Amino acid sequence: MKTRAELIHTNIKNLTSLWETAGAAFDSYHKTPVFEYCEIHASEWPNRLWLHQPINQETVDLIKQKIGEMAAPITLPVWDIYDDNQSALLENNDFVFIFEQVGMSLKPSHFFDIQGDVNMERVTDSTDAKLWSVLFQKSFGYEISLETVSKTLSEIEYYIAYSDGLAVGTAILHQTNSVMGIHAIGIPPEMRRRGYADQIMRLLINKIIKNGFEYITLQASNMGLNLYLKLGFEEQFLIKNYRLAQR
Repeated sequence: MKTRAELIHTNIKNLTSLWETAGAAFDSYHKTPVFEYCEIHASEWPNRLWLHQPINQETVDLIKQKIGEMAAPITLPVWDIYDDNQSALLENNDFVFIFEQVGMSLKPSHFFDIQGDVNMERVTDSTDAKLWSVLFQKSFGYEISLETVSKTLSEIEYYIAYSDGLAVGTAILHQTNSVMGIHAIGIPPEMRRRGYADQIMRLLINKIIKNGFEYITLQASNMGLNLYLKLGFEEQFLIKNYRLAQR
């Protein structure tokens, strides 16, 4: 049984591995002694810069310099697991808070009953990749480009949820060792409040159990938090996301 600290590390590792995998497909993943980053042009994702240590003024200066050299808007995720006040330091250095997520994990112990007709199909070709990208943009309000999806199909598992033949949602599965991360659970606004997200999660958890994974991790928005708690996920830490203010 992993400790809370180990679960946090496992969650962060899965998430950053996903970004690294996407960036590497475009030769745009880079690692420095202080931070890692990736920037995919003509896509709004992942375009992240992240650290595995507390932020201080010296690292903030290096981050600002690097982000200033990059063409695309870059999101800086900060794991809220340190004692020092990172938020105040960032805000005093022209970073603006944009959104928050909750890092969660589950050690699955049982299969879930499935009610409804939703089924999940993995994206395998350019037609599916285009549909997935469109569904994601409708669901989240920003883009993971068709090129990004198409170029990473063999490394990242993209899924489309269908109900009665109609595409109703998106998902990503990403493996790191004995852990499977669930990402990008998205339902377009016109399809919400019909129980699709719940069905998608149950199907994915059952699939992950069948494949023998020890833990499941995810990062929840406020919209999905109660659903994940109901399914047994536990909260471990916060991720606060920032961008450098336009000047």
